[in-house]
Amino acid sequence: MTQRPARRPAPRPPEGTPAPAELARMARAVLAGAARVARWADATLSPGPGPRRDRDGSASDSGPAAKGGSGGKDGSGGKGTLSDAIAQQAATSLSLTPDQVRADWDIARLAGLIEVHGDTARPGWRLRAWNRDDSAVLRGWVAFFDAWSIAHPGPDGREPSTVAEVVSAMPQVLSFLQLSAGPVPVPQLLDLLEQRVTELRTERCEIPYGPQPEPAELTEPVEPAESAEEKAESQAEDTALAPLLDWALHALAAVGALTCADGQATLTPLGSWAVWVKLEQICVAAQSPAGNIEQGAEDMLRGCAQLRPNAARAEYRAWLAARPVGSAVTELLAAARGEDALSRGLAFEALRVVGAPAEPEIRAVADETPLRPYALLWLAEHDGHDPEDAHLVLTREEATWLWVDTAAAVADHGEAPLLVRHLESAVQPTVPALLDEVRAVGHPRTVQVLVALAAAHPDPALAKAVRRAAFQVHRGG
Repeated sequence: MTQRPARRPAPRPPEGTPAPAELARMARAVLAGAARVARWADATLSPGPGPRRDRDGSASDSGPAAKGGSGGKDGSGGKGTLSDAIAQQAATSLSLTPDQVRADWDIARLAGLIEVHGDTARPGWRLRAWNRDDSAVLRGWVAFFDAWSIAHPGPDGREPSTVAEVVSAMPQVLSFLQLSAGPVPVPQLLDLLEQRVTELRTERCEIPYGPQPEPAELTEPVEPAESAEEKAESQAEDTALAPLLDWALHALAAVGALTCADGQATLTPLGSWAVWVKLEQICVAAQSPAGNIEQGAEDMLRGCAQLRPNAARAEYRAWLAARPVGSAVTELLAAARGEDALSRGLAFEALRVVGAPAEPEIRAVADETPLRPYALLWLAEHDGHDPEDAHLVLTREEATWLWVDTAAAVADHGEAPLLVRHLESAVQPTVPALLDEVRAVGHPRTVQVLVALAAAHPDPALAKAVRRAAFQVHRGG
């Protein structure tokens, strides 16, 4: 008998953390300019008679307004950037400068209020939910918070590798601020930053390429490990971290995560909550509910096959929290390309947990026949379709291919009654019509699925027809 994994109690934020509605109000205030520019673009640049409005007044990009968006030939300068003419038009309409419009546009893209697809930009799903969904607002702000170093690039003239080290070290600085629960002197944060950067350099343990000199004989004098000049250069490099810390703190202040005043830094309620969320994700990763965190994607998905949906989602979150998003998405799509249809379906369930960061990769695989129905359903739900209606985006052929693929998963991992019930989910009104279209769709598992269905179905006449169809497919008919 399978034992259910112990359920980890839902974590509670630190005492004094504002309620989600209040946090969302703060996030809306930080992103107000970005939301304003995104709404202007949706209303002004979308083709058709005008954008449809939700009941709460927020703009929606469904219908004709969604087809052109606000990018490409409709107004962007390529890769989702605004052309000079459109930036000036927006500036005039909104009483801003073109530079302010461009800055708000870039923030809207980072927060998911604007989505860029190739050379075309369009309103994101968060813009549609902006006035009614506090969780969507908070996720949008966290995406902006995560991209603080992109929103405010490092100072010119600094070594890129050093800037990257500071960016990598800032989560520990932010964690210290969160645990301190109050103002922290900047010199104390500088000491912590220098320690963390030193640890990062030590962890890399870089070994120079090429032949190395032979060890000196013991009788020869030993040169000092570091000359006085080198030591001075090293100290100067550490000192150079001070302006980079200043840049990082002011960049994080600009996104609303902290405040800097009188030589001290303090996390805002939004920043404290976001850092706590990140720390909780690390805890989840360290306490993988079913123990699959160290497995590759394919083995992890197999391990989740017997879990209930909520438990499986918890496992996906733990597995994802322990990996960079990009590599995790790549690994899940690789597992989806395998022969196991159940793993394919579960991979896209895990990708639903990933959310918006997976969209570019999923759009890129939408032309691959085995993945196309799954990708189209994922994208439809991501674009705001009701999950129960998302199947309407599939053509009859794509829906049939998905039916066969799901039947293959049931045949491999399920029970006979479940396969018989799956017959009722086909889009075709009759079994003969289903068999004709299943034979035409060309799924590689068609024969096996039909044979399994014939063996499981209690109706002898129907089972005979299904066996005949399997034979015809096997013979190439």
